[in-house]
Amino acid sequence: MHSKQTVKYICESYPSGNNYYYKKELITHDSWNNIHSLSWSRARPISKKTFHKRKKEGYKIEYVKREKAPADVLPFIKK
Repeated sequence: MHSKQTVKYICESYPSGNNYYYKKELITHDSWNNIHSLSWSRARPISKKTFHKRKKEGYKIEYVKREKAPADVLPFIKK
């Protein structure tokens, strides 16, 4: 388990009203003393329940609002 300083929880909101929850962990590729070797891990999906539980426990929370244009609908015409 990571400490509160080495993990963050993310909530991505879309215009459709859907929310997706993720967790990222701070990892090192060399040594914790080498600041240039630190990076965030890939976002891992988590449940809404876990997100709110960690928020209540005081972990770092990040909200991201995604603005994506709706998909184009292409009609298929039968000949």
